[in-house]
Amino acid sequence: ATAAPTKASSKNENVIALLKRDGGASLAEITDATGWQPHSARAVLTGFRKKGHSIDKARADGVTRWLITAEPAA
Repeated sequence: ATAAPTKASSKNENVIALLKRDGGASLAEITDATGWQPHSARAVLTGFRKKGHSIDKARADGVTRWLITAEPAA
């Protein structure tokens, strides 16, 4: 039997989906989608990097946006 996904993992999946969009996601978009505080959202981005995701950061119009450019090998 498979364990039901936890709230945190489904939020992580939502954040990954945001980061995969064209143009990625801003910190405000991530916190709005998850209800997390900004420091928690940044910590999750760091966790994704540690798990092998390649995440680029770009600044446009005064807003920093994060974008997944590669996922960990299976």
